[in-house]
Amino acid sequence: MTSPAGTLETRDMVFPAHANHHGTLFAGQGLERMARAAFLAARDTAGCDVVMAAVTGVQFCAPVPVGRALALRAWVSRVGRSSLTVCVHGLAQAPGCPDELALQGVFEMVAVNAHGRPTAIAHTYLNTPPHPFRQETP
Repeated sequence: MTSPAGTLETRDMVFPAHANHHGTLFAGQGLERMARAAFLAARDTAGCDVVMAAVTGVQFCAPVPVGRALALRAWVSRVGRSSLTVCVHGLAQAPGCPDELALQGVFEMVAVNAHGRPTAIAHTYLNTPPHPFRQETP
């Protein structure tokens, strides 16, 4: 599976404490891990604190048994004035087995200031050319 440039990746094991009564990753644990990855990707892109505004879609595509690693890949797919859309994929991994898409979700995040109010995102990371009338200093 190919991930876009700027993708944040995390990996963690599924332990019995994270499992449901079927011996697979409890859905709440999966949501928590995806939310954490979405937060980190959004904060890195925005360059400031962010909060979650909405979860616009989550799918549990396959169970993740205890003992498997869960690799999460999160990337920002849209940047607005103060909001960001973050896509997250979770891949179940085991030695000798191909990676399997297990989780996927879309999260809406909002950049906030020190008072917790929405704040504009500086778009300096977009690699735009310098302004023609601004004197650039080395």
